[in-house]
Amino acid sequence: MPLTLRSSAFAEGEAIPAKYTCDGQDTAPPLEWSGVPEQTGSLALIVDDPDAPDPAAPKMRFVHWVLYDIPPDTRGLPEGAGGDRLPAGAREGSNDFKKRGYGGPCPPIGRHRYFFTLYALDKSFNAGGAATKSELEAAMKTHVIEKTQMVGTYQHPDARNTGGGSAR
Repeated sequence: MPLTLRSSAFAEGEAIPAKYTCDGQDTAPPLEWSGVPEQTGSLALIVDDPDAPDPAAPKMRFVHWVLYDIPPDTRGLPEGAGGDRLPAGAREGSNDFKKRGYGGPCPPIGRHRYFFTLYALDKSFNAGGAATKSELEAAMKTHVIEKTQMVGTYQHPDARNTGGGSAR
């Protein structure tokens, strides 16, 4: 059975509800996964936006959430996961908001895509501090057993939103 990732809050390729964005409670959506390979030592999750700052002229991947050392027997994360609401041993890295934890979609212009990528890894990292996406990717480079991805989208409901904000 392949590794799969889904959310009860939105379907693959569909809009992420405002509740999980800067226009709402800015809380992490619920996630569920299955098909974790037997030899998995830990899981990692990266949520990022490849359309920043403008989908018509993307310049960067804006990182919204970095989680690692998720125990391999974990089968999902509840709505609002983060901080003390994580599985024992799981660690939150630094996002591009320069903080630990989930930072929801808040695109300055247009409809952006948000990639939720789950990695099954052959080990835990027990890294101190708050690893960034690039630090985590470097550490897990040769340790990925399998990965899966789901994509959600978001655009501010305000049709007058024409940019000028930060890339998020």
